[in-house]
Amino acid sequence: MSSDAIGFLRQLPKAELHLHLEGSIRPATVCALTARHGAITTAEEVRQRYNYTDFVGFLDAFKWVTSYLRDPADYALITRHLCEELLEHHVVYAEVTLSVGVMLLRGQKPEANFDAILRASESFESRGLVLRWIFDAVRQFGPAAAMRVVLSARNCASRKIVAFGIGGDELAIPSKEFLPVYQAASAAGLHRLMHAGEVGGAEKIREAIEILGVERVGHGIAAIHDSSLMDLLADRRIPLEVCPVSNIKTGALDRQLHRSATLSDHPLPQLLRHGIPVVLSTDDPAMFHTDLTTEYAAARQMGLSESELR
Repeated sequence: MSSDAIGFLRQLPKAELHLHLEGSIRPATVCALTARHGAITTAEEVRQRYNYTDFVGFLDAFKWVTSYLRDPADYALITRHLCEELLEHHVVYAEVTLSVGVMLLRGQKPEANFDAILRASESFESRGLVLRWIFDAVRQFGPAAAMRVVLSARNCASRKIVAFGIGGDELAIPSKEFLPVYQAASAAGLHRLMHAGEVGGAEKIREAIEILGVERVGHGIAAIHDSSLMDLLADRRIPLEVCPVSNIKTGALDRQLHRSATLSDHPLPQLLRHGIPVVLSTDDPAMFHTDLTTEYAAARQMGLSESELR
């Protein structure tokens, strides 16, 4: 793709709605984090950690890098670096996911971490970046742990926390067991999100919508296997947060298609042209060696027109 085309894509004003703060930590920032906690790590070592071929490898890398997020100052550091990167790609609005379930597992105080995050991001609002936050639970940790994430969001009592979501292993624990959690989130004024249909089947998306009342779906690429589900998503205007590069790097698209897949095989064009609202996102940009301009370039290579990209 020509430099002019890349420049056009970079300058498009963008929203980023599926973005994990902890997955945005570039190698240089990881080195700064490890140094803060008495370890010496080189950028090349981080790149090796970020070099994996399947979803399990990604999870291992995620666990490793988040093990160095130990206090509010760490979260402030990675927030500032993410905000600078978002501005570079002309992002004007972002909803950033925080792995509050992991914070709680490690005995941290999410309220203190979130206060540091807010203070670190405050100055970027005047530079044109509107930031909102999603408190995220880990599915395999179970409903009780997820409820603690909802309670943390209530304790923070910030209008900048806009939603509650669940990520992690979507094949673990039946969806219906999280119904009380989602009811509590809704009662607290939070929108309802969930990762579904990334490595799981179309039924996981349907469960999230019909049982849990989810308003937006993380990934959702399995919808391609169920035309009636695609109709449902289009009719109800339920957006999919589509992360093409992530789907390749984790092997999620391979699992959906039962073969080795490339970006040209991605269902994004078909989903979008079916009338389903789609937002392009990076998921864990540092760990997938991507950024939002790269995601738009990938969509262009899939055949999306300039008007569709706009």
